[in-house]
Amino acid sequence: MSQYAGLSPLPAGGSRLVVAGGCGGIGRALVAAGVSLGLDITVLDLPGSIAAHPVPEGVGAIPLDASSEASVGEAFRRLGEAGPAIDALVNLVGFTKERIPIERMDAAEWDEVMDGSLRSAFLIARAALPMLRASGAGAIVNTSSTFGVRVPFAGYGPYSVAKAGIINLTRVLATEGAPAVRANALAPGIVDTQFLRGGTGRAEKESRVDQSAVLAGIPLGRLGQPEDMVGPLLFLCSPAAGYLTGQTLHVNGGLWS
Repeated sequence: MSQYAGLSPLPAGGSRLVVAGGCGGIGRALVAAGVSLGLDITVLDLPGSIAAHPVPEGVGAIPLDASSEASVGEAFRRLGEAGPAIDALVNLVGFTKERIPIERMDAAEWDEVMDGSLRSAFLIARAALPMLRASGAGAIVNTSSTFGVRVPFAGYGPYSVAKAGIINLTRVLATEGAPAVRANALAPGIVDTQFLRGGTGRAEKESRVDQSAVLAGIPLGRLGQPEDMVGPLLFLCSPAAGYLTGQTLHVNGGLWS
């Protein structure tokens, strides 16, 4: 047998995968792929998102307001009822609001975006770590953004700061989770999902991104699609990424590379 036989770039069939924010565009694509691979999947998302985008047959769904400590605690309590261990957690939670420069931004607006994108990641990771440790080889994948390392457009202050924080939160989790839990982050570029129009489960608004300006800077010449994120996410959860932790994988078509 080849020494590489166990290094599949995909999670093993039957692996228990939790997808926070699984009703969004990237989440739905990931869940569909996971179902085809025979993964045991539970989606955590806002009640409105679950109602608008019901999960596929055989996939569990638990309501979650990721900015609420009580809601996160209850969601993971319910996850624990089905078993003490999870093999992988992908956290896709996060949103941005209006494009407002710092000098005109209300503190409440700043706090809402920070809580929904960074504090929520802390709450989810804290709740998930015991269950990931229990698997013996757990993997957590957070979602950062190209905006977490470069901010070429004005008006994305709290979102950019939150996504930069996700990168270092992931490094902290890699240090503190080792060796039983690996922690990495995915940093998408501009992906054509409901996120551009307010976020799944939130009121639709005009796109916050000047797509023509963005396209001019993407060497691959197109916006990302949810399916473009699925392979990298599954890889980061897989045995082939077993020596990969504390890293941020940028998937952006070469945008601001």
